[in-house]
Amino acid sequence: MWFTLFISLYLLFNCITAASIFRSGTCQLQRRFRLNGVYQDGDVILGGLFEVHFFTMFPEQSFRIEPEEPYCEIFNMESFQHAQTMAFAINEINKNPNLLPNITLGYHIYDNCVMLGMAFRAAISLASGTENSFPNLNCTGPPPVIGIVGDPSSTPSIAISSVLGLFRVPIVSHYATCSCLSDRKKYPSFFRTIPSDAFQVRAMVQILKHFGWTWVGLLYSDDDYGIYAAQSFHQEMQLSGYCVAFSEILPYDTNPRNIQHITGVIQASTARVVVVFSPSSLVISLMEEVVLQNMTGRQWIASESWATSPVFHTSRFLPFLGGTLGIAIRRGEIEGLHDFLLHLLPSGDPRNNMLKIFWENMFGCSFETGDKETDGEQVKRVCTGQEDLSTTSTPYTDVSELRAAYNVYKAVYALAHALHDLMRCEEGKGPFIENKCANISNLKPWQLVHYLQKVNFTTSFGDHVSFDKNGDALAIYDVMNWKPNSDGAIRIYTVGVVNEELETGMVLTLDENAIYWNFETKKPPQSVCSESCPPGTRRATRKGLPACCFDCLPCGDGEISNTTDVIECMACPDEFWSSPNKDQCVPKKVEFLSYEDPLGISLTTASLLGTCSCVLVMVIFAHHRNTPIVRANNSELSFMLLFSLKLCFLCVLLFIGKPQLWTCQLRHAVFGISFVLCISSILVKTMVVIAVFKSSRPEEKGAMKWFGAAQQRCTVMVLTAIQIVICAIWLSTASPTPHKNNQYIHSIIVYECAIGSVAGFSMLLGYIGLLAAVSFLLAFLARNLPDNFNEAKFITFSMLIFCAVWIAFVPAYVSSPGKYAVAVEIFAILASSFGLLVAIFAPKCYIILLHPERNTKKAIMGRQAQNK
Repeated sequence: MWFTLFISLYLLFNCITAASIFRSGTCQLQRRFRLNGVYQDGDVILGGLFEVHFFTMFPEQSFRIEPEEPYCEIFNMESFQHAQTMAFAINEINKNPNLLPNITLGYHIYDNCVMLGMAFRAAISLASGTENSFPNLNCTGPPPVIGIVGDPSSTPSIAISSVLGLFRVPIVSHYATCSCLSDRKKYPSFFRTIPSDAFQVRAMVQILKHFGWTWVGLLYSDDDYGIYAAQSFHQEMQLSGYCVAFSEILPYDTNPRNIQHITGVIQASTARVVVVFSPSSLVISLMEEVVLQNMTGRQWIASESWATSPVFHTSRFLPFLGGTLGIAIRRGEIEGLHDFLLHLLPSGDPRNNMLKIFWENMFGCSFETGDKETDGEQVKRVCTGQEDLSTTSTPYTDVSELRAAYNVYKAVYALAHALHDLMRCEEGKGPFIENKCANISNLKPWQLVHYLQKVNFTTSFGDHVSFDKNGDALAIYDVMNWKPNSDGAIRIYTVGVVNEELETGMVLTLDENAIYWNFETKKPPQSVCSESCPPGTRRATRKGLPACCFDCLPCGDGEISNTTDVIECMACPDEFWSSPNKDQCVPKKVEFLSYEDPLGISLTTASLLGTCSCVLVMVIFAHHRNTPIVRANNSELSFMLLFSLKLCFLCVLLFIGKPQLWTCQLRHAVFGISFVLCISSILVKTMVVIAVFKSSRPEEKGAMKWFGAAQQRCTVMVLTAIQIVICAIWLSTASPTPHKNNQYIHSIIVYECAIGSVAGFSMLLGYIGLLAAVSFLLAFLARNLPDNFNEAKFITFSMLIFCAVWIAFVPAYVSSPGKYAVAVEIFAILASSFGLLVAIFAPKCYIILLHPERNTKKAIMGRQAQNK
């Protein structure tokens, strides 16, 4: 019941309050936040959000009274410089007669204390105003601020833009880099003068490509800045074919166990390059652990959020962070800023309480009187407000490296130029409905967004400022290198520039000679999972490992790779083969049976030896032509047989040497005709032997008249003519031609004679085989004739050798590759020719030369008489 009564009283009180507000006709401010700020009045007010303090402290809650407002601690001199840069830019614009004439700009700057809640409170205060009441029941009229410079962090910018974007309040951040803020549908009024992380990631990958670092570690903060940067980094690395060895989150709680886990992962990894996307506040605890563990031998790549942070520039970090490469915002110069910063004075206005806080932190004094203000045990002295800033040396007065401050300067000028273009609008030619222009006395934020999207100007430093369709600025970064200073500390130097151009895309310019490498070799380290595959090899990914971890396998025969790290080897053209190193295609070795080849020399020698043997036998037979043994063996057929054998030996020379058209056409034709002439002579010789013995019988005395000299010559010529006809038809229809054959052995070209027509070649060999078979059959049938006068036995033996050689030739020829097939054919020709020569003529030469006493008619006919 008491709970119901309480709710009823609460609702009644709210109704009474609303009714009183309605009767008064004013809008009442419902809540005032406790914020640190700097204020300057003007016709048009610009808001600003900066991280002037490092931490936000929340008082202990008792849940009995209304919670106290949070407060901020640890003053950030560098960020206060950024806030004052905004004030300087506005004062400079107010003094410029060519920019916003007759308009005085003011500012209202708040401290977000690096806390989302505080940043959101400050943004709401800027958007709604801080006046206690507003004399307009509909709460209409010009907004308290027409635009906001900030917030510097991505997470607060996302939250603020999500709300203020609904009202199209223009927000120009100088330091929020999350690529997610480029989404125009979610953040339609967000702009920034710093490139997004998408470009920063591409710039870092360009540096990795430049030095060949394909295997890197990744650390990132547990916020929108780090998470989105890590996602983009993974994507860019994958597109580039590079790999992330490990990926760890830097926590906000700085738990020692988490930090030790991360350092353990770094030490266990083979990656020598570590990329870090994180604010400097999270990197500090990591680097403290790196120092404790004495972890050297790592190349650190710093994101823009800590690449220029002075907190690491002490001699203590030099052995570990020396040589660090970082991406930094483009440095600029702002003329007159240093004097402006030195002439700053504290103010008694409560709205300018940030100035008092700055003064107290700068000089270690207090504006509160009395002995109660102490710093530990030491009593603080009282601030007079007349202290001299020129005697101090802090990040506030250091204008040598204006990066974030320069972006603040550009953001203020972008809003000013947009407002200037809005005021120059000619009535009836405006960009809005019915060609209307904006009314400066009742300016809508979305109207300024329209002009801000089209802003285009150049700063006094010479940098061009404009925004693309996503509200992003032109992408340009400096590449920084951490070098040892003369006092043993770290000093940052610019060693390159990365920018993105429409025509050429990403452009990286580095002065490698100016880079300091913190390694014994004083050279860039190697950071690869696997060494690069040299030419002549290809990459083979290891199963279960990233693409950067691979083995190098040699290219196959006939394949090459002439560059490093190829995925597939290239096949050489038909007439080329891979070199021994498999890195280039070289002309294939052309192989044929040449006269310089040892095998060719041997066969040529055998051919000439056979020819000489035939000539020698012919000389012997010619010299003893009138002896009984020569006359009994039909001297004419013997000379014809010797002549054909000589042709058989000589035709071998056509098979040796580089094939040409005429040699290809002649070699088989001469071979076929010579052997047919030889076999037909033997055939006729056999027939004559049979006829002679038949005619010795009384009943068949007329048999020899059919085998006279004319008939013998005619038979030989007719049988040979048939082979000539076969050769003529073959050569005229499908002539053999030189042919480069790479099917036998892929690494060489076998230069051979293609037979042209298999049928023609088969008929040629078949006809020779037919004659040889008939000769062998007749000689075999006549083997039992009287021994002393029986030549049939020698013919039988010679034809047996001939047939055996050519039967063995077929499988040997088919199975022999390249020039060895030609050698087999030559060997068959020589073997069969020597077989015929030796088997038929050796016994006769033996009697003629060694046993002339047996070279008589009586000796030859002796056995025949004995048989009678």
